[in-house]
Amino acid sequence: MILIKRTGLLVAVAALAWLASCGGSGSSSGSTPSAGGNAYVVVPEANAIASYRVSSGSGNLKAVLGSPFSGGTSPISIAVHPSGKFVYTANQGGGDISLYTVNNSTGELTEVLPRTPAGLNPTSLALSSGGDLLFVANQTSNSISVYTVSSSSGALTTAAGSPFPTGSRPVALALSPSGKFLYVASSNLPQVFGYSVTSGTGSLQAIPGSPFPVGNGPSSLAITPSEHFLYVTNFIDNTVSGLSINSASGALSEAPDSPFIAGTGPIAVTVDPQGKFLYVTNLSSNNVSAYTIDASTGATTALASPFAAGTRPVSATVDPAGAFLYVCNQSAKNITKFQINQETGGLPSNTIAATTNLAPQALVFAK
Repeated sequence: MILIKRTGLLVAVAALAWLASCGGSGSSSGSTPSAGGNAYVVVPEANAIASYRVSSGSGNLKAVLGSPFSGGTSPISIAVHPSGKFVYTANQGGGDISLYTVNNSTGELTEVLPRTPAGLNPTSLALSSGGDLLFVANQTSNSISVYTVSSSSGALTTAAGSPFPTGSRPVALALSPSGKFLYVASSNLPQVFGYSVTSGTGSLQAIPGSPFPVGNGPSSLAITPSEHFLYVTNFIDNTVSGLSINSASGALSEAPDSPFIAGTGPIAVTVDPQGKFLYVTNLSSNNVSAYTIDASTGATTALASPFAAGTRPVSATVDPAGAFLYVCNQSAKNITKFQINQETGGLPSNTIAATTNLAPQALVFAK
């Protein structure tokens, strides 16, 4: 399977070609205010990260002075330390990890050199909730690199035993909120690999029964805040697998309606902060599928969706307050902001939150 912008190197484009701008109107009356703060977007073509201030009322994005900030070659995934002081990117072209410090007053990013070596084609990052461990999926090395994180400087140190082998072509990671379990999607296999995580050291041990069957071409993972359910987009099958998580062992079993239908080319999945709603971006049908989640069984019910997005939507992120869904559109070269109906999970309105002029890959918030 070929995932857009996730395999091979991207052509570097000078960051000066980028003209970021804020956009979109304020949220409609009655919506939950967004959490505000900062948001960061990786732009592989520019070898850069764009930094935005997020309006605490409307969820609008305003580019930080000096953005985008240059970094490693083809950054493909991004994570923010829970303290909000550090940002990390996986640089697919460089085979390394960039660390940035954050100026909380201005939102400006400063890269700390040298970069930390990873495996071949690192494609996905996952940070523990405490910020003490960082996990990296290396797509070509078929491995997971694990690092301990300095709370004072953000510096990375390779954990004992790292890298750990995993399935063929790992493209996505999901770490459970408790940090007990790590799940890995391998795009060449209809399987998800599961690992238990040793607290403090980050050592990985295969969960009994792993790997677990899913659909063809798994491309993205999302875990509910309750840690009861895992959802997997199956890019080739145009479906999503819903899996129940055994709280003791981390083993996975199918939820009642799994797999369920999505749009064409489902490539990214996310869950809102309350674990009530599930959103899937469909790369080839240029839209977003939305579902409600049964808190007891993990079964999903499709809303009156899909909702139109920009062309080639590749990622989906809900802001920390659960008020808005943001979608990075690669061919449209912009970011769409959807207002979330707090009662139904529907997406009644959308605006262009930012125009990037180069293809955005992923967006993350500083919580």
